Amino acid sequence: MSKIPTWLDNPNPAAPCAIIAEVAQAHDGSLGMAHAFIDAAARAGADAVKFQTHIAAEESTVHEPWRVKFSQQDATRFDYWKRMEFSAEQWAGLKTHAEAKGLVFLSSAFSIAAVDLLRKLGMSAWKVASGELTNLPLISHMAKDGRPLMLSTGMSPHEEIDAAVKVAKSNKSAIAIFQCTTQYPSPPETIGLNVLGELKARHGCAVGLSDHSGTIYPSLAAVAAHGAQLIEVHLTLSRDMFGPDVVASVTPAELKQLVEGVNFIERMIASPVSKSAIDPKLGPMREIFFKSVVPLDNLAEGTVLTEGQLGLKKPGTGIPAAKIGEVLGRKLKRSVARDQPLQWDDLA
Repeated sequence: MSKIPTWLDNPNPAAPCAIIAEVAQAHDGSLGMAHAFIDAAARAGADAVKFQTHIAAEESTVHEPWRVKFSQQDATRFDYWKRMEFSAEQWAGLKTHAEAKGLVFLSSAFSIAAVDLLRKLGMSAWKVASGELTNLPLISHMAKDGRPLMLSTGMSPHEEIDAAVKVAKSNKSAIAIFQCTTQYPSPPETIGLNVLGELKARHGCAVGLSDHSGTIYPSLAAVAAHGAQLIEVHLTLSRDMFGPDVVASVTPAELKQLVEGVNFIERMIASPVSKSAIDPKLGPMREIFFKSVVPLDNLAEGTVLTEGQLGLKKPGTGIPAAKIGEVLGRKLKRSVARDQPLQWDDLA
């Protein structure tokens, strides 16, 4: 069912790209809204839906500052994380719903306790958020079960990525590394598609793009030009929704267009076209669009053809326009009507 472990276990450039719809905190603590996001991701054709599992007391303190002070009901960032928590039973319900819709259920864990909670649910793969890439004990804890690991790298140089990869591989876990820009939204100049090639060459693993541009363009380019094997985009049900990630998200309609675009690109890449021979199916089109040598007036048998007597007109069912030089000076074996495409057997 899941394209995601397939990619991680066998990074074959001919295999399909997996598309992950990232919900993150867009549900704003509403379990019903979280379920609505699953339905939207499934209708759009995504392969996976991803959440974030926060347990406030295990990952943060009241001293954590706001990235963006957006909430009018949470006095501190800690209070916000607390409001984002779901119970183990609620997470299980979300996973069951996602899988019933044909989606892979994923969630980024931000603490050891969150990993333990998700592990009991049975995860297909682990996702490490950019802010946790240097949390090597967390990555090591994830890697214990040998499940595939996906690493986001939005705030780290190669040296930190190398260290995380080393830990991830310690239990022979397959890995994928995401180029990511931790800027919401990300301008075109910050996307860094070139990094995909660097990561693939440096680590010999599957690579992906975790995009925060709020558009589908970087993802399409990543698949078409850079062989991205995984795509992750934030999802919002509407651009009028509440939350700091809305400006960096795509709508369900845009997600559907992204899925269709990736499928289109993959079909193109898998079907190279040769210009060394003409596709037989083009025969009728060539006759319609190409031009033939035709007489510009009625010509009698025995007429020696000159340039002024001939024109080039559709359809291309006669002597090709490119061959007019071979017609000049030839004599007609029979009379030919005006605009009738000349045939080689009309000529002596």
